[in-house]
Amino acid sequence: MADQEKKIILTREGFAKLEKELEYYTSVRRNEIAEQIAVARGFGDLSENAEYDEAKNEQSRIEAKIIEMENTLRNCIVVEDNEVTTEIIGVGNTVKVTNLTMNLSQTFTIVGANETDPKAMKISMDSPIGGPHGQAGGPDCFCRHPRGNHPHLACGGNFPVSVSDQKEADP
Repeated sequence: MADQEKKIILTREGFAKLEKELEYYTSVRRNEIAEQIAVARGFGDLSENAEYDEAKNEQSRIEAKIIEMENTLRNCIVVEDNEVTTEIIGVGNTVKVTNLTMNLSQTFTIVGANETDPKAMKISMDSPIGGPHGQAGGPDCFCRHPRGNHPHLACGGNFPVSVSDQKEADP
């Protein structure tokens, strides 16, 4: 299969959030747009009705979004909480990334690309900072960078030299 799609990885939390969003789109947004189309039809001639055209375009966007979410839910790989390991960095882990030059640290949770939320400190495993996934944490773990491993960023878990899962607290 030359066109084989990359599997989407979601945490259990991300899967539940996507299910909830799909429910909202299928039960609320579909009904809202159906009402908008009905109102726009009442404005008369459909060939020159901008409100009708816009409502139909929005309906197409909503239906495309629903199909995308259904396909994601059907074809994704869900990382269960009990599958998160502290041996290597991966989806579901919390990592502490330290800029060795500036001696500044930030803690991130590694998630699948569809769950990325920088404000909540959730970064994609495919991002440069999320790049150490598959590595063991510690002083020899470096973040990927477009120009190679970044020698100024080391990663660890909730403590300086290892990886931890989300259930562990900071010491």
